[in-house]
Amino acid sequence: MFKNILVPLDGSKLAESALPVAASLSGILSAPVTLLHIIEKDAPREVHSEHHLSQPEEAEVYLKDVAARFFPDRTKVITHVHTAEVKDVAASIVEHATEEFKPDLIVMCAHGKGGFRDVLFGNIAQQVLAGGQTPIFLIQPQAAGTRPFEIRRILVPLDSESIHDDSLPYAEWLAHSYSAELHLLTVIPTFGTLSGEKAAASSMLPGTATAYLEIKEETTKQHLQTHLDDLLRKGFKVNAEIARGDPASVITKTGEHIQADLILLSTHRRAGMGAFWARSVAPNVVRQTKISILLVPQEEQQDNFSER
Repeated sequence: MFKNILVPLDGSKLAESALPVAASLSGILSAPVTLLHIIEKDAPREVHSEHHLSQPEEAEVYLKDVAARFFPDRTKVITHVHTAEVKDVAASIVEHATEEFKPDLIVMCAHGKGGFRDVLFGNIAQQVLAGGQTPIFLIQPQAAGTRPFEIRRILVPLDSESIHDDSLPYAEWLAHSYSAELHLLTVIPTFGTLSGEKAAASSMLPGTATAYLEIKEETTKQHLQTHLDDLLRKGFKVNAEIARGDPASVITKTGEHIQADLILLSTHRRAGMGAFWARSVAPNVVRQTKISILLVPQEEQQDNFSER
């Protein structure tokens, strides 16, 4: 599933909270890990109230120390310091990911509330996802620490219009690897939470909009039942639900309610229900939730699907 893992680090303890996840996944898959540090031009002296690594030599020493502390000897760990100073660290990480290392997974901390968290998610995660290839595992600040990584329950929001979803193979693999439960969720907007063109149309034709949502809910039940039956047949412990409301808020509240350890969220969508799989859903969930998130780029689908 993941053959190469990339972990960008800035030298802070908060960023190091991504390392137990990377160590766990690399151990299961025997996948090599690359630890990356970018030298920032005109860097501040501190990051998250800690010394900011601004010299290549100290960054090299730091990465090798991290490799020794977090990874067993059998794990292949590559350390890389980009020594040429760059102004845009986010763009440099994206460039390394897409052109040099080509990882199958990027593991990183979402960081604390405030500007830096938004910078990391907005400039790194979304730029990488915009390429449409590399999944990103975002560790929330509340999960920071060095405790062993474990997944007991995974929340899997699914597109209401697609009977196939690119996130499901990841969900199955993680659930199998960590003996975790799966909770499938599809959100149908209410009349008041429609957005964009759908909202404008619903205000002019409320009866048509209501009928449309009712039909959509019925179709969603059929799709979820298909997924549920398939996963149960494969031996997974799984349940499913349909909810109404604002997608990001419902996903966040459901994750808290079921005490999920991970939200597995696709970031692309078919043409259709623009409110749910619009790219704004992912950053809104990241900002609202305290749960770690695996963001999976989902390729645009055609109208006719081939069988898995």
